Amino acid sequence: MTKEKIQEALNKIRPQLQADGGDVELVDVSDTGQVKVRLTGACGGCPMSQMTLKMGIEKFLKQQIPEVASVESA
Repeated sequence: MTKEKIQEALNKIRPQLQADGGDVELVDVSDTGQVKVRLTGACGGCPMSQMTLKMGIEKFLKQQIPEVASVESA
């Protein structure tokens, strides 16, 4: 699992976040499949950011890249 592969997947969902005034930034990828991202813009302070992170970004990344174990906020 490479950072490039994860970045490509994030680029597919980025327009949806940007439509709401936010964005996502890849911070780190561990050998165990834990992906750390930072929500920015409107997403950074949104009360629904954890739901966006888990039900949106994590779910999508796991579908695209089965090696992803979890997505956490950095």
